[in-house]
Amino acid sequence: MAEYISKLSIVIPVYNEEKTIHFILNKIKSVTLAEGISKELLVIDDCSTDNTSSVILKYIDKNKELDIKFYKHKSNLGKGAALKTGIGKATGEYLIIQDADLEYDPNEYNDLLSPVLSGNADVVYGSRFMGSNPHRILFFWHTIGNKFLTFLSNMATNLNLTDMETCYKLFKTELIQNVTLRENRFGFEPEITAKISRIPNIRIYEVGISYYGRTYEEGKKINWKDGIRAIYCIVKYGFLKIN
Repeated sequence: MAEYISKLSIVIPVYNEEKTIHFILNKIKSVTLAEGISKELLVIDDCSTDNTSSVILKYIDKNKELDIKFYKHKSNLGKGAALKTGIGKATGEYLIIQDADLEYDPNEYNDLLSPVLSGNADVVYGSRFMGSNPHRILFFWHTIGNKFLTFLSNMATNLNLTDMETCYKLFKTELIQNVTLRENRFGFEPEITAKISRIPNIRIYEVGISYYGRTYEEGKKINWKDGIRAIYCIVKYGFLKIN
């Protein structure tokens, strides 16, 4: 049975993205969602040290037709903490996570919505490792690390995902709002994957997406320490099933 969605909440954690935030907001603005679905943008500034907040506020003032809600943390708590703030404030039937950089293309929202609108999915992951969409060629060891973490996560959850660490995750809002989330940094990805995998009768789909990766010089923030934390989270929330 087809799923009816009136609103999609787009959760956008930001930290020191003054140079790119207006580009991603413009991309989201230009997207027309399938079946007349409206957009709610939830922008969470995790206490940026640059002019990110002022750029966002100016953008909101110039684009009053957009439904943008802005929140700012008083201290830097981490990406996971920003996501938790946005998830808690979301009012759409479904929500999607959108990084503030330009690595992921909002024009593909409809691809992720497709399994939901057809009545087949509760959760959809966008995979950078499947499909024929463009993928920027960057770091060999970073890719191996991603695939290794996905492999470990799959062992713990008995899922067969190809890209657990992807930014693009689409959730039924009430479902994710009822999950207790504890990780404040990049441990969010394995934690939420482990916890949703234990929801009875959950329907998880995966679709291929494009990927326009950044180098560290261009602003990429994740590093090897986050990979170690991800392994810890896979063990804690996946293998040990700690809530």
